[in-house]
Order: sequence, then structure tokens, then C-alpha cells
Amino acid sequence: MSEIDLHIHSTASDGTFTPRELVSYAGKKGLRAIALTDHDTTGGLEEALVAGRDLNLEVIPGCELSVEYPGLMDILGFWLKPGAPALNRALKELREKRNARNEIIIEKLQKNGVDITYDEVRQLAGKASIGRPHISRVLMNKGVVSSVQESFNRYLGSTGAAYVPKQKFSPEKAISVLKDEGALVVLAHPCSLGIIGRDLYQELTRLKDLGLDGMEVFYPEHNRAQTEHYASMCRKLDLLPTGGSDFHGTVKPEIDLGSGKGNLNLSYSILQALKDKRVEQGLWI
Repeated sequence: MSEIDLHIHSTASDGTFTPRELVSYAGKKGLRAIALTDHDTTGGLEEALVAGRDLNLEVIPGCELSVEYPGLMDILGFWLKPGAPALNRALKELREKRNARNEIIIEKLQKNGVDITYDEVRQLAGKASIGRPHISRVLMNKGVVSSVQESFNRYLGSTGAAYVPKQKFSPEKAISVLKDEGALVVLAHPCSLGIIGRDLYQELTRLKDLGLDGMEVFYPEHNRAQTEHYASMCRKLDLLPTGGSDFHGTVKPEIDLGSGKGNLNLSYSILQALKDKRVEQGLWI
């Protein structure tokens, strides 16, 4: 049984559990601590922290930033203050660019004969930062597609009829703005980079020089060989290993909080090592 989960998403981005519901569910699952790491937003942190205090469960306030990379690269920041002024200024600029992108996606869908409006997507998303998962859910609700996968294959993915590239931070910008907020910075799911061996070592060295503190070694999509490879890289480069399920709720029913696909067993000692590093850096925990 896992004691922690350091990669989860709420309704503040593209998850289906509210921050309070996540904290409650984590308690029922027997977890001691979770990190809320919504995509490109800190909007759910205050609710999660209050719920953590109310329900006596440790909540690490964080986020997950999408960054430019030939493959897929995401950067996790832990111990963010909910206000996070420097980060939220940068995210506001990013959201404005993405809102324009969302409108173009809707226009493309309409040109392809799909009955959908931006207002429908906004209403479904509520206070969350609007993204393709919300558009996907509207398409499913209207019976245009039968699954998230079909919506991305036909319309929203890189080969879909309504695809528009996403605006992202550079790795340098993402790490810099997180460091400005006093966050501990971790590379998420390194399997998505599509590189191993010397290439991965060189990329991690570059990211460490920018301020990277750790890497997500334990992840549902990592097989045993990958997990061992990433753990080895952490040892070689003095990076902290972390782990999380990337839980999104009902939109990814095969992934459960704490256990992933049944292949996660995350000890509290992983989180304790992160805390020790922050104490060493003179930062709050």
C-alpha cells in the first residue's frame, strides 16, 4: 500500500474530483500525504490545503507545467504558495494565448460539421483552466464521440482535424519561474521524453544545471526496467526520486489514486527525502 501520491489532478485543471474530494478520497485510501499538481494552475491549492487541515491529511501544494520539447516534457513544482505571484503572472499570459487556441479549435470543429460552442465548453469547465479534455467531454456528452481516445484521434490530437499546437513555457522559463517561487522542481514521467541512456543523461544534466531537483521514477506507465533506469540516473546525478499516479479521476478509470495501475507502492520516505532537501536549501515545508 502506498503512503503518498505526489502527482494528482483535480477539477482545477482536467481532473473529475474537486480538491476537497481528492483529500477525502486519499484519506479513505489510507494515504498519509498527497501533492496536488494541476496542469498550469494553482487554482485548487487553497481548497486542498484547507481540506487537508480539516481532514488531517498532509497536502503538498504544487503544479505541473507543460514545456516545449521535441517529445513530451512536463515539470512538477512542489511547495508552492497558493498566491505564487510570479508563477501566476506567467500563467495568466499563457492562459490568454491558450484561450485564443481553444477558440480556434472550436472554429475548426464547427467547420468539420460538429455542433459545439465555446460557451458550452466554458460552462462544463467551470472555474478550471479550459483545455482539450474539456472539449473532449463536451464532444462525448453530445454523442459526437464515444470516448476520450476517439475525440483525440478524430479531432483534438496531433493528427486530428481540429488540432492546434499548444502554447508552452520553455524548460528554462518553467524551472526559473518555479525556483523564483521557492519550489522544489521535478521532471515528470521521463518515459514521455522518448530518450534513454546517454541522451537522457545529457538532458538531465542540462535540466539540473537549470535547477532541476528530482525526477519522477515511480509512475504507472514505467515498466520495471524503466524504473530501474531512472533510479540509476537519479543516483548518478544526485537527483531526488519521486513518484505519483497522475490520477485524474473518472476520465482515466484505469489509474487509481496511490496505486496507479496497481503497480505503485510509494513510501513516505520518498517525501521525507524531498523535505530534507528543502531544509538543506533553507526553504519552508
